[in-house]
Amino acid sequence: MTGLDSCIQAPARLKLMTILTAVSEAEFSTLRDSLDVSDSVLSKHVAALVTVAYVKSRKGVHLGHRTTWISLTTKGRKALSAHVAVLRELIAGVE
Repeated sequence: MTGLDSCIQAPARLKLMTILTAVSEAEFSTLRDSLDVSDSVLSKHVAALVTVAYVKSRKGVHLGHRTTWISLTTKGRKALSAHVAVLRELIAGVE
């Protein structure tokens, strides 16, 4: 068994990546509200995940407002799957 991925281990990062599996990309503000965190907290989590290429971000304009979209990369999707597999193995014996 390989270990848990320390880049995904933080609950907010795990939830962020899980949310991104269901969409092609999500607006920063939508993610912030879903995670119930501040802009700065989400920004730090996104930056950490961008650094390891698990997510990518792009800036643009939507309905006349500047916004940032976040999406899960192929590498991020594989890392999340591996992390979840380790979690499932760890809890398999828990009753």
